[in-house]
Amino acid sequence: MTVSRSSLGFPRISARVRILLWLLVVMAVALGAVAVTVRSILQRDVDHRISQLLTQETGEFANFVPQGVDPDTGGRFGTADRLLRVYLQRQYADPDEELLGLTGRPGARPDVIRQRRDLPPDSALWRDTASLTRIHASESSFGTLERPQGELRWAKVAITPSGGRQPGAFVVAFHPERERAVADQTFWTLLALSGVALLMTTGIGWAVAGRILAPVRLVRTTAAELTEQDLTRRIPVEGRDDIAALAETFNAMLDRLEQAFAAQRVFVDDAGHELRTPITIVRGHLELMGDDPADREETVRLVTDELDRMSRIVEDLLLLAGAERPDFVRPEPVQLAELTADVFVKVRTLGDREWQLDGVADREVRLDEQRMTQAMVQLAQNAVQHTVPGQRIRIGSRTIGSRADAGRVELYVADHGPGIPPEDAEVIFERFRRGTSRRGTRTSGAGLGLAIVRAIAEGHHGRVELRRTEGGGATFVITLETDT
Repeated sequence: MTVSRSSLGFPRISARVRILLWLLVVMAVALGAVAVTVRSILQRDVDHRISQLLTQETGEFANFVPQGVDPDTGGRFGTADRLLRVYLQRQYADPDEELLGLTGRPGARPDVIRQRRDLPPDSALWRDTASLTRIHASESSFGTLERPQGELRWAKVAITPSGGRQPGAFVVAFHPERERAVADQTFWTLLALSGVALLMTTGIGWAVAGRILAPVRLVRTTAAELTEQDLTRRIPVEGRDDIAALAETFNAMLDRLEQAFAAQRVFVDDAGHELRTPITIVRGHLELMGDDPADREETVRLVTDELDRMSRIVEDLLLLAGAERPDFVRPEPVQLAELTADVFVKVRTLGDREWQLDGVADREVRLDEQRMTQAMVQLAQNAVQHTVPGQRIRIGSRTIGSRADAGRVELYVADHGPGIPPEDAEVIFERFRRGTSRRGTRTSGAGLGLAIVRAIAEGHHGRVELRRTEGGGATFVITLETDT
């Protein structure tokens, strides 16, 4: 047993909401990924720029050491203290950069030489003696300090003067908090813009999804309003997209349903109309049947005859109902000459008539051999019922058209009986209709034979028509287009 989510108490989510939710999820993931990627790229650029700056500053100082000249003496610098003071006087640091000189033995508290800079007192490196001592004692030229005041990137160049003078070091310190804050601010700005984009997408997506799914809702509404009594509603088709194709398919399904229900109603009406008389006859004879054996035998014979007629009517009605199905006929290549000859051989046993094979068309056509044989036999039976022994009935086929691969073919049955008045020619192919001049003759059919012939012809995309026979009589012709 299939249990729906709604029957279990779960809320039913419409297709519009599901589409919008998936769209928002995808966009949120995409925008979040973009924001995170941009932040990562900006942070990497900050690290790269800081590394370049530290390398550049230390490289400039390293070049100055062997080439620098003391402006007071005109010669080389005698002490690390003098070298650092002169160099720092000539440099201009970036806003987040500190250029410091350290003198003294590594490991001991160094003396600090600094530029006059307006840095926040709590973050300035020159005030952090413990950090300066660690940097001065470090054997590495580059490093990072994690301080309570924030991260610090540094680089240094050690100075070892000759003559046993006091050593020193040039230190470049960079505070990356502001640079990283800019990257973080960009990240949060992107997130805010992404939120606005999601809100806009929600509104636009809701409207667009509603517009796209409007035909689907119309299909659902139309399907809910359809009843067996009203199958005439159709969905307007607009555009050439998938939704329009869905509407066309739904309309085609409604056409088939309407045809099926119409065929069902016709079947029920026809069966009720035609079976009512034999049922009344059977009931009347059974109710009046006496104890006389001869009377009982005659009643049984009449009842049996009526039941046989009812059985044939039902079979014919079922055949006509099946004519609405797409597989009613199954065409395949058939030699028309062989089909015509076979039909002629079969119908000669239907009655004592002058049967004549009038002509055959020597070509191959696509048709359902069994259905076409059934139609031709029905036409021959119809001719037998309305002619007398010895009268001629002609069976034949012919090609109409000058080309061998085009035109049409005709299969016909011609008799030389009394013929059919023009006023009857319009109705004889309808169900339960018989020509006025032929009623009361030897026929005992229900008036479905010619309707079956017409159904078979139309199933082959052809037609059946009545023509006058030269010299008197009726000719029934089944015309088929050979290029169908």
